[in-house]
Amino acid sequence: MSLNQLIQKCKNHDTKAQSELYQLFSGKLFAICLKYSRNYAEAEDNLQDAFLTIFKKIETYKETGSFEGWLKRVTINTTLQRYRSDKGVLNLVNENIPEEEVYVEDDAVPLDYLLKIIQELPDRYRLVFNLYVLDGYSHQDIASLLDITVGTSKSNLSRAKLLLKEKIEDYKTRSQSQTL
Repeated sequence: MSLNQLIQKCKNHDTKAQSELYQLFSGKLFAICLKYSRNYAEAEDNLQDAFLTIFKKIETYKETGSFEGWLKRVTINTTLQRYRSDKGVLNLVNENIPEEEVYVEDDAVPLDYLLKIIQELPDRYRLVFNLYVLDGYSHQDIASLLDITVGTSKSNLSRAKLLLKEKIEDYKTRSQSQTL
């Protein structure tokens, strides 16, 4: 069955087609949920919520542009909605931290450690970091998505980078001392 046929069947609420769509895209969408979630269990909840939203809103997909891109946007928006509804999480303050570029050597830290420290960032920093660095959103887009100012987006990105840089430097120092 082609993707277009699968989409049409999902629009007609065909549960077998919905299951097939889930099997086809759940891995990629779970990776997105994991980036924006505090932990694995929360990512599973966010994936479940995302698919409920996808099946509810699939009729709005107009078959213009990439279906996978549409799925990704719905997943990110659904995941961010959890944080928007928790006012304490996104109570962002513009800290006016100057933007600093942080460069990490390719072999400086293992990927699993890097993902772990990104997940450990405070929500406001993790969300902005992931949206900007990993998913390529502009600060203007992030400001709209999170209902914050562009300046707050920029300062939270800078703060996230500084925190990650500190953790990476600490990791490298510990690794070097263990090899001596």
